Amino acid sequence: MDHFTDRHIFAAAVFVYAISMFYSIFLWRRGFRRDNRVNYFLLSGGFLFHTLAIFKRGFSLQQCPVTNLYEATVLIMWTIVAIYLVVGIWSKFRFLGAFASPVLFGIGVFALMPALDPVHTDKAAGAGVWISLHAALLSLAYGAFGLSSIAALMYLTQERNLKFHKLQALLSRLPPIQRLELIAGRLLLGGFILLTLGLMAGAYDLSRVINPGHYQADPKILWSGLVWLLYLGLVIMRWKFSQSGRRFAFGTIGTFVFVLLTFWGVNLLSPLHNP
Repeated sequence: MDHFTDRHIFAAAVFVYAISMFYSIFLWRRGFRRDNRVNYFLLSGGFLFHTLAIFKRGFSLQQCPVTNLYEATVLIMWTIVAIYLVVGIWSKFRFLGAFASPVLFGIGVFALMPALDPVHTDKAAGAGVWISLHAALLSLAYGAFGLSSIAALMYLTQERNLKFHKLQALLSRLPPIQRLELIAGRLLLGGFILLTLGLMAGAYDLSRVINPGHYQADPKILWSGLVWLLYLGLVIMRWKFSQSGRRFAFGTIGTFVFVLLTFWGVNLLSPLHNP
């Protein structure tokens, strides 16, 4: 039993996400004409394993588990599933899971790479309250951004159905296209607020360092500023200039894909996050 680690529990969660992904393919092929209650319960089961893995790692470290890339990735995935399970209480929104499960499975497989979870050192331990709050808020923000991009993908799918397969769009159980756009916009705004608060918590924690100016050119800090500006641009585009529809959907998806593709590399290049 001692050899059954938190990584094994997380691997079990990824396995359940894989089952959900294959069931999602079935929903896609049927044009989303079936209720996806089964998929909701599958993701709930994976979430239970996922939560247990996080708690087991957290208790072993005696702190919020955000000391390396593996832990940060697992926490971001957890927030995506948690937000989906809350939103999915309403049956009209449960089809977010059919789009989310392939993303969760792909990120989960990547997170299980051994190189992302090195042996903990004393420097990685003892994170303060502010840095833990910083990590938690950013995880919630990226979770909201992930679901926002998934809702945007659903928007594009439903728009295509309305354009080329009108009967399929009518028979589909996907939410109306206007509702999908509203969901994507609100999730993005919520994520932006959480991102702002998380960066403020991190900046306050950094200001307590003896020589905070040493970290001003840190790649992760510069990258975080760029991500904040990108999402600020989307927020302004959506509510100030009333840009909606395909352009907003592609912007939401493209920005989150950029975050996914660059997060791990920038984190590895950051001296601040790799002491």
